[in-house]
Amino acid sequence: MSAAHDPLASSPFDAAWLEAVCTELNPDGRALLARVREWVPERFDGKLAPSGEPLALHGAHVALILASLHTDAATRAAAVMAALPTDLAAPVPSLRDDPVAQTFGADIAKLVQGSHALVRLGLVARGASGAGVDSGTQKEMLRKMLLAMAADLRIVLMRLASRLRTLRWHAESKTPCEADFARETLDLYSPLANRLGIWQIKWEMEDLAFRFLEPDTYKRIAKLLEEKRVEREAFIADAIARMQEGLARTGVQAEVSGRPKHIYSIWNKMRLKSLDFSQLMDVRALRVIVEDVRDCYSALGLVHDMWAPVGDAFDDYITRPKPNGYRSLHTVVSDDAGRPFEVQIRTREMHQFAEYGMAAHWRYKEAGNRGGQVVASSDYDRKLAWMRQLLAWNDELDEGDGQRISGEDHIYVLTPQARVIELPVGATPVDFAYYLHTDLGHRCRGAKVDGQMVPLNTRLSTGQTVEVVTTKSGGPSRDWINPQLGFLASPRSRAKVRMWFNAIELQQRITQGQTLVEKELQRLGKTAVNLEQLAQQLGFSKAEDLYVAAAKEEFSLRQIDALFHQPADTRADDTVVTHASRAESAERSGRSGVLVVGVDSLMTQLARCCRPAPPDNIVGFVTRGRGVSIHRRECHAYRALAEREPERVIDVDWGETGDTLYPVDISVRAIDRSGLLRDLSEIFARLRLNVIGVNTQSRQSLAHMVFTVEVKDADSMTRAVSALSELNGVTSVTRR
Repeated sequence: MSAAHDPLASSPFDAAWLEAVCTELNPDGRALLARVREWVPERFDGKLAPSGEPLALHGAHVALILASLHTDAATRAAAVMAALPTDLAAPVPSLRDDPVAQTFGADIAKLVQGSHALVRLGLVARGASGAGVDSGTQKEMLRKMLLAMAADLRIVLMRLASRLRTLRWHAESKTPCEADFARETLDLYSPLANRLGIWQIKWEMEDLAFRFLEPDTYKRIAKLLEEKRVEREAFIADAIARMQEGLARTGVQAEVSGRPKHIYSIWNKMRLKSLDFSQLMDVRALRVIVEDVRDCYSALGLVHDMWAPVGDAFDDYITRPKPNGYRSLHTVVSDDAGRPFEVQIRTREMHQFAEYGMAAHWRYKEAGNRGGQVVASSDYDRKLAWMRQLLAWNDELDEGDGQRISGEDHIYVLTPQARVIELPVGATPVDFAYYLHTDLGHRCRGAKVDGQMVPLNTRLSTGQTVEVVTTKSGGPSRDWINPQLGFLASPRSRAKVRMWFNAIELQQRITQGQTLVEKELQRLGKTAVNLEQLAQQLGFSKAEDLYVAAAKEEFSLRQIDALFHQPADTRADDTVVTHASRAESAERSGRSGVLVVGVDSLMTQLARCCRPAPPDNIVGFVTRGRGVSIHRRECHAYRALAEREPERVIDVDWGETGDTLYPVDISVRAIDRSGLLRDLSEIFARLRLNVIGVNTQSRQSLAHMVFTVEVKDADSMTRAVSALSELNGVTSVTRR
C-alpha cells in the first residue's frame, strides 16, 4: 500500500484512528488517548523522519501496532509522543521541565525519555568504527544493553514497533531502505523480538529486512511459494477438513488452520541445513489450537494415527519450553503421497504467547497464582523472565519513588568506538580502564563520560560513553583499593591493583634480600659463588626465592656459613628439598611407621591414591606381592577394593612415626595470574614444607594445581591449608 492510499496519511489522528487505537481499553485509557489526539498534531509541525515518513504518521501507526499487541494505554500514548520532533543531542530534561510530564504525568514521560535514549544508542552504534563492533559477541552485548537501558520493558516494545513501522513505510512507499538499517534489524531488533517471544513482530521484521537486503533471493523464494500455492492451498484445505472431522469424533474442540510461511525463515533453513526448496518439510503446515494441555496430546495422537510420523522430527516444547517461554507441540508427518508437512499443536493461551510474547500478559496470565516462571538458560534470560512477570503485575512498585524493582547486577557502557562493555553495578571509570587492559588501568589518570571530565570514582550508568585519560607510564594509587573511597567496584580490578603493589613489594624484597646475601658472601670471602646453584643447595628453586626469604627474615644467613663448612659427603643424594627439611621421608625410605595389628614383619606402603598421613584413620589392604597397601578409610579406591575382595582387608594403626615425613596432596584452585606458582611456592618455603611434586592445569583464566608436600602431622597440613587460603586470588584449598 502506497503512502498516498494510506487512510491515515492525510489526517493521522482522526476519529477512525482513535477508535482503532483504543481497542480493549477501559474509559480511562480511552480518555488518555483522546487527550493525546488533541495535544500532539500541532507539535509535529509537518516534520519528517530520516526515512522520509511524516513523524505524525509514524507515531500514529506505531500506536496502532502496540494496540494490536494489547499493550496498556500509557504505552500507546507514549509511542505517539516519542515520535514528536526532538533534539537527541540536547540534555535530557528533568521531569519538572518536561512538557510531556507536566501534561500526562511522570510514567508516560519516562517511557518517552527511555525511547529517546534507545534511539541515541542506535545512532552511536551505527556511527561506530572498528571491526570489533560487528562481532557476534558485540551484537549480543548491544541487545543486552538495549534491554538494560529500558528499565520498563514497554520501552523495548515501543522501539520494536517503531522499527517495524519504518520497515513497513519503506515497503509501502517504495522508498529505498539503507542496507545498514535492514542489517541492524536482523542483528539487533529481530533477535530481541525473538527473546521476548513476539513472533508477530519478529517474522514481519525479518521478511521486510531480508527483502531489502537480498531482493533477488527474496523474489526467487516468493516465486517458488507462489508456484506451489494452488497445490499447497488445496492440500491444506483437505488436511484441515480431515483433521476437524477426526477431532470432532474424539470430542476435542479445536481450531485448525494453515500456518503462514515466512520467506526469511525458509531461506535461513535452506542456508543453515544446505537444503533445496523442495526438501523443506514445513513449507506446508497445519496449526491446531485446543482448549487445554490434555487436548494437545489427544490431538497429537490423532495426527499420528491419520498420517505417518517422519523419523524423530518431534519436539515437545510444552514439557520443555524454550528459554523465552514458547510452548507448543511440533511434529512432522507424511501425507498419502509420502510428502512431509508440519503440524503445530498448542492451547489458546500458548498461541497468544507465541504471537505476542511478553505483551500477551496484558490479556492472559500463565498458570499459577502469579504466572509461570520460564526456565531460563542464563542471567540474561532470567532478566527477561523477570520482565515477563513485571508486565503482568505492573502494580509492584516501590511506593517511595515509583521505581520498578530490578534484579539487575550489570551495566553496559560504550567505548568511544561504540564497543559495548559489561561491568558490575557501581563500576567506575577505573573499573572500565582495567576491563579494557591491565596496563590502561594502571596508567589511568582521568576520564570523560559522554564528553565531560568526571572524577575517577564516578559511578557509571548503562548507555554512557566512557573515555580514559592516561599517562605514558606510572602505576595505580593505593587509594583505589580503599573501599570507602569508591574507586573500584569490580573484584577483578581490585585484584589487578593488589597484584601491582605485590609485584612492587616483591621486587623491593628481592633487591633487599640480594643485598643481604651478597654482603654475607663478601664477609665469607665467597664472592665468586654461582648464586642460582647456592640457592638450590640451600633448598630454594631459584635465587630470587632465597632473596625473598632472607628479606622477610624467614631464612638465617648463618645457614650460608654452615653450608660452606659442612663435609662434602654429608648429603647422600641430590634430591631437592626445602631449606628446612632434613627429616626422613616415608616415601623415599619405604618406612611408613604403620603397624599391622596382629601380624609381625609385614611390608607396608602408603597408597598414592589417598596419601595417608598421621593421624588419619587408616586401613590396610593385602596386595599380591607388594605387601600391605595403607589407605585412608574414606578412600574411594579402597572402598572399591574392599567391596570386591573383603577378605584382603586388614586392621592397621600408626606406630612410632618420630620425625618421618609423609607425602600428602594439596589441591589449590585460584584465578590464574602471573607469579601465582611463585607465590604458592613461597608459602611452602616459609612453612618449611618440602614440595616433591606439582601438577598444574589452567583453563579460562582459572588455575588448578596439585602439590605433593611432605608433612609430619595434621598440624603441618592445617597450617599449609590456612596460609594458602589467604593468598590473593585463591578460591579453594583442600586436601585430596
